[in-house]
Amino acid sequence: MMNGLQIGLGGGCHWCTEAVFQSLKGVISVEQGYISSIKKNNSFSEAVIISYNPKIIKLKDLIEIHLHTHKSTSDHSFREKYRSAVYYFDNHQKPIIKNYLNELNEDFENELITQVLKFHAFKPSRTELINYYLKNPEKPFCKRYIHPKLDLLRKKYTDKMLL
Repeated sequence: MMNGLQIGLGGGCHWCTEAVFQSLKGVISVEQGYISSIKKNNSFSEAVIISYNPKIIKLKDLIEIHLHTHKSTSDHSFREKYRSAVYYFDNHQKPIIKNYLNELNEDFENELITQVLKFHAFKPSRTELINYYLKNPEKPFCKRYIHPKLDLLRKKYTDKMLL
């Protein structure tokens, strides 16, 4: 851990998730890759590990932004590859995260499907994929999928974004 708290977030493409959280104040680092949990969620799914400074950005803000920047209410056919989840590292985080999800569910028309799962293991992405958006902001994928997420952040969470 790099002088901050950690949380794992998964739900959509890890290139998108990485770009969203790299743009926020208080985020110390974003590690892009694949996270597995335990029991029935032991397969690896695209996700990021975020190290953050809770004095600058709160866990609830990170979770709220995560829920609004991926399809957190859609149980689509790619959910094994893109598991909608918040991965906790310490057991005391689990009830806090569940409480936040219950509170934030009111922001959505449909029920959240985002799971609260124990972090088990992490596999980093290939080197050439890390910092994908920062290296390729004008690529078609970035324009189509990442730009709209960053536009949403600029509209709804301007105070949380880096300049």
